Amino acid sequence: MRNRSTTPSTGAALAFAAVAHTFSHLFEPIFYIVAALSLPADLGLSYGRVLVLIVVAKVLYGVAAPAAGWLGDRWSRVGMMVVYFFGLGAGAIAAGLATGPWSLAAALALVGLFGSIYHPVGIAWLIQSAENRGRAIGINGVFGGLGPALAGLVTAGLGATGGWRAAFIAPGAVCLLVGFAFAVAIRLGRVVETKADRRPHPPPAPGEARRAGQVLAVTMLSAGLIYQATQAALPKVLAERLGDGGSGGGVVAVSMAVSVIYLVAGLAQIAAGHLADRHPPKRIYIGAALAQLPLLLAVAGLSGVGLVAAAALAVTANLSAIPAENLLVARAAPARWRGTAFGFKYVLGFGVASLAVPLVAVMGGSSGGLGALFALLAGLAALIAVAGRFLPGISRPAPVPVE
Repeated sequence: MRNRSTTPSTGAALAFAAVAHTFSHLFEPIFYIVAALSLPADLGLSYGRVLVLIVVAKVLYGVAAPAAGWLGDRWSRVGMMVVYFFGLGAGAIAAGLATGPWSLAAALALVGLFGSIYHPVGIAWLIQSAENRGRAIGINGVFGGLGPALAGLVTAGLGATGGWRAAFIAPGAVCLLVGFAFAVAIRLGRVVETKADRRPHPPPAPGEARRAGQVLAVTMLSAGLIYQATQAALPKVLAERLGDGGSGGGVVAVSMAVSVIYLVAGLAQIAAGHLADRHPPKRIYIGAALAQLPLLLAVAGLSGVGLVAAAALAVTANLSAIPAENLLVARAAPARWRGTAFGFKYVLGFGVASLAVPLVAVMGGSSGGLGALFALLAGLAALIAVAGRFLPGISRPAPVPVE
């Protein structure tokens, strides 16, 4: 039978990691929706200038990740998760209370700084605690996809009644409450700090880790650019092509469309995680990139329901690569440095890839518009597929320990 002494902590780790993942992807799309639909008029700035307010937050979200991962590796992963919940919730509330562009940018910077903790620390903690890594990453990914999906619902609901400020303050308060519950769970022993993998895997072959790191540096940056640019541009594209330019009922229409797109994409990660447990992650990673190519080209030219369908499938393909990608990173990195390794992953995926935001702002005002942007992203998907062929394979972890 399974080692029951670790089972409660394993379940609690997945539950809290999943909720934390939702919060890590919640506030940024809220900003993009209100930036496209509300903030320009409220702050008296153009759409492009409003987008600039989040650039520092996005840079911190990625650049601070290695330091967060290192602290998790050297100090405490569960301790860093406590800091994450309280810091992120406080930053979101501050964003809702901002009085002008500078205070909003500063509050968003706090959201980015504390948000940087989740991926290097939370994913490393989850992998360490999981029995079936791909399945756990897939379930966790669903909750990550719920972040943008809930962002649309939160903005449509709270934004319509309490304005855009409520869309930051209410979920920020909930994040603080979850942090308190997490701290209590640690105190009661429901969440336990562990130092060894529940399912260890053999070390990589000589040279394999280096080759994986070199190739993944290219593919993760490209995938990050696709994700970041798509998330930033979709509300604007939908506002332009769903009918009324984003005013009045357009807020609800665009918000609901964003919710549908990211909900569908998030749910698909369960299947992607199961596949990553049963088949070579490298194969799944390349397949997801190939699927994105025609879908991103379709987003470049479609409108109406066809646009929503193509966008949902493109985002689904992008997110479905994450379980396989995380397994490849975990395979290449020693367990004691896994948080730091994931930190460097998110320097690329969220830090350097934050350059996608000013790119969206620039291309949104160019003659080619955002259609040309999605054609460019299709080219990045092709690059991932080509580079992915040079990735090493991945060996299976050890069986679940038994009594």
